[in-house]
Amino acid sequence: MKRRDWIVKTGIAGSGLFLNRYLAAADMSASLPDGVIDKSDFGRDFKWGVAAAAYQTEGAWNLDGKSESNWDYFSRQPGKIERNENADIAADFYHRYAEDIDLIKAMNFKIFRFSLSWPRIIPAGTGEVNRAGLDFYHRVIDKCLSSGIEPWITIYHWDMPQILEAQGGWANRKIIDWFSEYADVVTKEYGSKVKNWMVINEQLSFAGNGYMEGLFAPGKKSLKAFMKAVHYSVLANAEGGRIIRKNIPDANIGTTFANTWVEPVDQSEKNIKAAARMDAIMNRLFIEPCLGLGYPTDTLPILKKLKSLYEPGDEQKMVFDFDFIGVQYYFRTIAKKSMMPGMRAKEIPASDRGVPANEMEGEIYPDGLYQILKKYSNYKGIRNLIVTENGTCVPDKLENSKVHDTERIEYFKNHLTAVLKARKEGVNVTGYFVWSPTDNFEWDKGYRTRFGLVYIDFQTLERHIKDSGLWFRDFLK
Repeated sequence: MKRRDWIVKTGIAGSGLFLNRYLAAADMSASLPDGVIDKSDFGRDFKWGVAAAAYQTEGAWNLDGKSESNWDYFSRQPGKIERNENADIAADFYHRYAEDIDLIKAMNFKIFRFSLSWPRIIPAGTGEVNRAGLDFYHRVIDKCLSSGIEPWITIYHWDMPQILEAQGGWANRKIIDWFSEYADVVTKEYGSKVKNWMVINEQLSFAGNGYMEGLFAPGKKSLKAFMKAVHYSVLANAEGGRIIRKNIPDANIGTTFANTWVEPVDQSEKNIKAAARMDAIMNRLFIEPCLGLGYPTDTLPILKKLKSLYEPGDEQKMVFDFDFIGVQYYFRTIAKKSMMPGMRAKEIPASDRGVPANEMEGEIYPDGLYQILKKYSNYKGIRNLIVTENGTCVPDKLENSKVHDTERIEYFKNHLTAVLKARKEGVNVTGYFVWSPTDNFEWDKGYRTRFGLVYIDFQTLERHIKDSGLWFRDFLK
């Protein structure tokens, strides 16, 4: 899941018994409304999955040789996470992965997208590999395969060894070599079992929130660090693609980008231009360089500062021909001109506009997903789109082992309708992954906001399938 706070603020930026117990406890009446959409509308080859991240779910933060991650360190700084929570245990996926994969199967999904923990696999960031860490993901992969679920791996979803973060992390050009070594290790290790790979999850989110606004690890507030994180992650993203191609020639290779549909508050020229500048940061900044188009400096001149970071050959090294692009959409953004330096634009929060919003104040606007899919389909060089994250957080309430999350069901119905609309108009969108299978640790919001199809009682770690999970179970039969 992504966050946009930095842009708002600154202007720049188991077993059968296990399954039967939970299914029996849930409300079996939660089913697909008649006359809306049907799985068959999307075609036989459309991919249905769920997506999760290592740091948000695994816990076991210091077990079996894993080192401290940047997020382990960051979450221990007072005031960085709501209620000073951390992900030391999280959803305890490390110990309960078999149960959670059984739940994914029970909801009839065929794909599980998960990320690998860099500090679990290479604790020092480079050099010696932790066999226990590698073996854990072998167990996860093997459980998926034996359950009829296809594993899709994200190499990097925001957690790096703190020892590397202390040396600058994404603001240190050495990160390209560090990341390349890590990508080489994991693709050689799992390439015989896993054919679907994503390089990096949402560069905008960790570069903006982490290095510009200080809301995410490592908590920096620096335009210079942000610019470095942008450029070096662009280079690492493309290099990661080349490493996968070298080590797994028959791999299906993608990467994911944070997206939002940006509109001006009105049709005045100043606000139309402000929306264009915001769009350049939020939708164009990372996709265009990998397509060989460079950074969108024409629309946002401050990005010309990135040129000072170039070394010979960078323009070519930024480019990689991905098999698919992952679209990650949660909300619409309404922009107006601002005198703030940099982007000279700001967002008008959903709360100020009186529109439907999730618990993180992201406007619920399904048509925005349709618009983003159409927008990306117009780029030459993008051959295939997959919605690799989409979901919402609502105030779930557990009552008698049931969660009646009707708002979330409506959210999914409406956003799937938007995907289907784009598909019927010729957009090559070939899959949809729900964020997320279970509730988890939602970064700086801790455990307050819940996105899961499965409710987790974080005191007991018991799982309860929500009505939305049952909805998908019936929809995907």
